[in-house]
Amino acid sequence: KAVEEGLSMLHDPAKASRYANEAGEIMGELAHALALPNDPRTQFKGQLGVRKEVAWAEPLPLSEVKAVGKAFGCTVNDVLIASVSGALRSYLEESGQEGDTECDLRATVPVNLRPLEHALELGNHFGLVFLELPVSAANPLARLYTVNERMNALKSSKQAAVTFGFLAALGMGPSVLQKPVLDVLSEKATAVLTNVPGPQQPLYLAGSPLRELMFWVPQNGSIGMGISILSYNGQVFFGLITDRKLVPEPQRVIDRFRAEFEKLLYLGMMLPLEGRPEETLAQQVLSAPDSK
Repeated sequence: KAVEEGLSMLHDPAKASRYANEAGEIMGELAHALALPNDPRTQFKGQLGVRKEVAWAEPLPLSEVKAVGKAFGCTVNDVLIASVSGALRSYLEESGQEGDTECDLRATVPVNLRPLEHALELGNHFGLVFLELPVSAANPLARLYTVNERMNALKSSKQAAVTFGFLAALGMGPSVLQKPVLDVLSEKATAVLTNVPGPQQPLYLAGSPLRELMFWVPQNGSIGMGISILSYNGQVFFGLITDRKLVPEPQRVIDRFRAEFEKLLYLGMMLPLEGRPEETLAQQVLSAPDSK
């Protein structure tokens, strides 16, 4: 089949050109991911210990999160990640070292690549993208619009598919190569962050309704923090798992999540009741001298 495809390209220059462009994009995405600098050493990234700590926050009403996203022309995911970034910044301001909030922190985000027609099949089928969390931005709206901008860029890229292919090929290679490569990739991020949309109707176990659900995302290599977001039955749950040597009390981080979300909620309540905000609002916020 590969030979037939190659012969067909000899008679179809447009197809050959398209394949060449796609190959160039794939190589460019892979080179970009491998060339990313290591994430800076902060309170959240350093020498790991041997114990983990977990924490979770009181759930948020999903309707309020959707309302904030609609008010500012952003997605639910944008709002939640901006709130996470604010919580991390707030903790670093109080407990981190000098300079910890002067740079953004990178998170690896799993992206589901499984087609809908195969949704019920077992096994993992996801790629990874590297998202820079705007921890350096003091302005809540600047964080929100920065997340929105960066997520849109990642959605239009092939980074998730490229990392999926790269990790799949790595998994078929000699085991002696796997750990060093994964260690190199893990140095490029401070956290693993995942947002899982769960069922929006109650589930039952032995006839009793499940009121709350939570999971904690695993990490590998030198990554010592996992951020998990789950929506279920009209609520949004937020969980955090940390290396005890880096963050011995993750509850002190998680407790800031609601406060950071409420900053966006109150700002959204100040907008007109009808109509969308000015189209230039994002540009105005991001270009303001004090947006950092």
